[in-house]
Amino acid sequence: MDDANKASVLMLNLPPSALGGIDLLSFTTTPRFQGIKHLPPGWHFVFVSSTNSLSVRHGAWFRITGDKSGPPELLIKKWDAGTEDFVAETSPIEVLRWRANLGSIWREGLTPYRQSAKQDETEEVKNGWAELTTHITESLLSRITGSTTPGHWSLTSASSADRDLDDIPGLSKEESKFQPEKELQFLPIDLKQTWRSGATGRERSEAAQDRSWALGEMIEQHCGGQQMEVLGELQFCFLMVLTLNNNSCLEQWKRILTLLFTCKACLTERAELFVEMLALLKLQLQHCQEAEGGLFDLTDEGGALLKGLLRRFRKALDDVSGKAKADIVDELDELEEYLKDEYGWQLDDSFVRRGMLELEDGERVEMDVSGYEEDDESGEYAPMVVELTAAQAEELHGPGPSGDYAEAEDEEEQDLEDLDARY
Repeated sequence: MDDANKASVLMLNLPPSALGGIDLLSFTTTPRFQGIKHLPPGWHFVFVSSTNSLSVRHGAWFRITGDKSGPPELLIKKWDAGTEDFVAETSPIEVLRWRANLGSIWREGLTPYRQSAKQDETEEVKNGWAELTTHITESLLSRITGSTTPGHWSLTSASSADRDLDDIPGLSKEESKFQPEKELQFLPIDLKQTWRSGATGRERSEAAQDRSWALGEMIEQHCGGQQMEVLGELQFCFLMVLTLNNNSCLEQWKRILTLLFTCKACLTERAELFVEMLALLKLQLQHCQEAEGGLFDLTDEGGALLKGLLRRFRKALDDVSGKAKADIVDELDELEEYLKDEYGWQLDDSFVRRGMLELEDGERVEMDVSGYEEDDESGEYAPMVVELTAAQAEELHGPGPSGDYAEAEDEEEQDLEDLDARY
């Protein structure tokens, strides 16, 4: 037990041939398996499932501090067969007993987090777990999971925000009420109302097209003014999709990206946030293929949402000036280059809309491409001016404006409806 000064996590009482995992690594357990040793400092996530099939996965976050002034860090998680839950061992007596007996299971019962010094570097580059958790904090985990056990923040693949219960595959909202799952407390993002209470007319329209106010209000009211907590939740949601296949986390991941990519006025003011977001998104997309069941689909059809957001974000940047803009543009260029090289995405406006296609038999046919009309607001997605009657205008806004101003107001309202339908 020469290496016993390394941090370890015990995973006890697991069912036979259960699915186990830590961070981005998963495995099928054996009867001898008792846990994992040689844990590096930082945040970690362990998860188990009673079988290696599509059963509910239970997981827990914990943190290795790397403090060498005391005894080796030892964390104990165990499977409770009665409640079918993955819980923390809170009894000081049990913790002391396992610490005293650690030597007996060190060699054959504990699996190394990494196998050798040579593989350390390769594996670290491969999974990039540390880079994927840079904005995870104790306060963020406590807020989202509601956990009160010190050093143990748990959830399952069935945990959900209340708004997403209807979206859990195979589980209706009525049925979900009988599930003893905690509610996930995500940041409140309502993409259909991104303006202040009481806003009307032009202010409402502008806030719907540029969601900077909604982002700032959320950061001040729900993040204590700490803008990087938004990225912490983005990291949390992404990793819970990869490890637990959690559908509610996938929906919140999409909502956060949509909110960020539809901001404009705050781009230079919050340049650090957007630079970090773009770099993080590129890193996350490099791991999308690790998600089971195609949850992160970056094909032409599956990537439609992200494509539209990136095109819109690029257009917003074109209207922004200032020194901070260059840093955002550089990160966006790198992200788009990666998507082009890896998935063949064409995100600029240089794609061909009409051309001649030569078939295998030599016949030439003329083809039209209309799939990008929604992104650049052309064709049936082009903005429209809708004229209201005096009665309609009075019902919506009171005495209606007249002349050019009335037409501008109507056009903004139509744009708002288009945005709600699209995003």
